[in-house]
Amino acid sequence: MTRFIPALSTGLRRTVLLALAAASAPALAAAPTDADINRLLAASRAQSLLDGMLPQLETMQRQQFEDIARQRQLTPQQTEQLQRMQQRTTATLTKALSWQQLRPMYVDLYKKSFSKEDVLAMAEFYESSAGQSLLDKTPLLMQNVMIAIQEKMKPLMADLEKDMQAILDEPETK
Repeated sequence: MTRFIPALSTGLRRTVLLALAAASAPALAAAPTDADINRLLAASRAQSLLDGMLPQLETMQRQQFEDIARQRQLTPQQTEQLQRMQQRTTATLTKALSWQQLRPMYVDLYKKSFSKEDVLAMAEFYESSAGQSLLDKTPLLMQNVMIAIQEKMKPLMADLEKDMQAILDEPETK
């Protein structure tokens, strides 16, 4: 590096090198350890938040299957097949989104995304009373967000249904 700035005095060269080293320090920030991330995941209740999402996802999935069944005249055999498909889908979803399956992904993503200092600061926040209050109120917030999104989707779904009906009502052209 010093050969690229030969015209500078030794003192100035050192100052420039120190400034460059300081500027690159964030890129060299210490990576969090598994223990650091586990502390954050525990403090942020990541597992219980994930476990709380699963019943909601299962309910949404069940509603989708019920909608399919209502929209069509299914035979008893088709209804039974649809129920088996729903059960398999639920089992697959439950396994794929289990904490045991996702925890390693969380650890890897946190390591790739945050420095040790970031992880420790977040853990400290979630361990604080303000962090715990945020965690306590997040499910209600998410429930309210889902309700608001569903309300916003109603007109869009109505338009989509009209478009689908128009397509179904069109005479077939050969």
